Amino acid sequence: MRATSFPLSQISSVDVDLNDIAGATGYLFVRDGIGFAGHGISARTTARDARNVLEAIDCSPVSVPIGVGPIMFGSIPFDTTLDADFVLPAVTFCKTREGETWVTIIDDAPIPALTNAPPIPSNAEFRTRDGVAVETYLTAVEAARSSVRNGELTKAVIARDVYVESDLPIDVHILLHKLRGTFGTSYRFSFDGFVGASPELLVAIHDDEITSHPLAGTTPRTGDLTKDSLLAEQLMESDKNQIEHRVVIDMVHDTLLPHCSYLDWEAEPTVVQVANVQHLGTRLVGKLSEPRIHVLDAALSLSPTPALGGFPRDKALQLIARYEGMSRDKYGGAIGWFDKRGNGVFAVAIRCAQFNESRTQARLFAGGGIVADSEPLDELAETQAKLQAMLAAITRP
Repeated sequence: MRATSFPLSQISSVDVDLNDIAGATGYLFVRDGIGFAGHGISARTTARDARNVLEAIDCSPVSVPIGVGPIMFGSIPFDTTLDADFVLPAVTFCKTREGETWVTIIDDAPIPALTNAPPIPSNAEFRTRDGVAVETYLTAVEAARSSVRNGELTKAVIARDVYVESDLPIDVHILLHKLRGTFGTSYRFSFDGFVGASPELLVAIHDDEITSHPLAGTTPRTGDLTKDSLLAEQLMESDKNQIEHRVVIDMVHDTLLPHCSYLDWEAEPTVVQVANVQHLGTRLVGKLSEPRIHVLDAALSLSPTPALGGFPRDKALQLIARYEGMSRDKYGGAIGWFDKRGNGVFAVAIRCAQFNESRTQARLFAGGGIVADSEPLDELAETQAKLQAMLAAITRP
């Protein structure tokens, strides 16, 4: 295979919207206007073979901005004993940090029509139903809390799922536009019917810089600035949420540090606000040592973090498998991309929906970290708050 890259300005003066390039059937990974949209599949492979596929591609030109050129885009499932799934798009539009838009074509793949025509909403009717029974979820929370109190675990994350069913196919293109309007600072993605807007950066490598921004500890947002400020203060002062958060930061730090000449992190977490909830977040930034770790290896070593699994990891995952009552599939894993040089970005796969093939059903997920002071009904309320992000985007006009 060969890859040819060039600035979009060579063929068009249209300022393309990546959401429109991805549309209902393409690929998307973007945050704050930086990212890519892809069409078609030149190769599909697993994490084990994806790098070899990229290495075999002849690229022209050789020197391009990071993110431009052939890339692998895909997901690492929550259960890392299963194969990760990656695709090499046939055509990729990339918007870089420098504000340029580039096009990369594999072999002679046709460039899709460039249009910014907005999608037309439908008058679909929706109904929702629980996947895992609420009673099963509450029992799992109690089991996790008991394991923490008994000293077997420091933390475990228990999740549940909800199904949204529609009498008409749900237009993913429309959904992407809604997510852009509400969650523009999140990592918005679309991959084979797996669509979402994750606020959490698992890991990014840009040249010799490595970054992670774990989130753990959650409180709602109400829309009332005074009340939300009070909730944020309570979140910062909560021992339960600080313990939950510290476990995640320590694991990410200890995993990345051996690959860095230095790794800095914020002394105290900050409150990260998204449309419907607030999280505790701590940013870590480091300089990579030589030989540099590949971003895919970093993502595989971190996923699932204690923010989605628990700690110690193996014991937490065993408890989840025993009590949770569902397969998480892509939820709770990672979604992202990498290039030939090992650069790339992976977000934690949360705030997401998995669509069926006909797009008439969406499976939504939400979970929370369980520690000794967790109350099952409070945890249920937290999942309900988290579910609102995708639920509203899908069902509201």
